[in-house]
Amino acid sequence: MTMDTNIFSIVGIAIITTALAVLLRQFRPEYALFVSLAGGIFILLLACTGILPVVEQVYGMLEASSVPGEYGSVLFRALGICFVTQIACDTCKDAGESAIASKLELAGKVVVLAISLPLFQQVLSIVYSLMV
Repeated sequence: MTMDTNIFSIVGIAIITTALAVLLRQFRPEYALFVSLAGGIFILLLACTGILPVVEQVYGMLEASSVPGEYGSVLFRALGICFVTQIACDTCKDAGESAIASKLELAGKVVVLAISLPLFQQVLSIVYSLMV
C-alpha cells in the first residue's frame, strides 16, 4: 500500500477515533484520553510505514552530493525529536496540561539545538577558513 492510498486509512481512523473520544468524553472522560492515545499511536504507526522510502531517498541525495553522512544523521535525529516532542505536546494539551506542553516544547527545542551544535561548529570553522 502506498502512502497516498494509506492516507485514506489514516484519515478514516482519525475521524472514528475523534468521534469515539467525543462520545466518551460526555459519559466517561477518563476513557476518552485512552481512546485518543490509542488512535494517535495507531495513526503514527501507519504513517511510519511510508517513511522508509523517504529516508532512503534523502540519504541517496546526501551521498550523491558528497555531503558527510553525519549531516543526514543529525537531520533525521532532529526531525525525530521534533515529531516525538510534537506528539507528546499534543497529548499533554489533550489532557488539559498546556503548561506542561509549553515546557516540553522548550525542552525539545533545546535538545535539537544541542544535537545541532557540532554542525554549527563545523559551518563556522568552514566560514572562518574561507575568510582567512
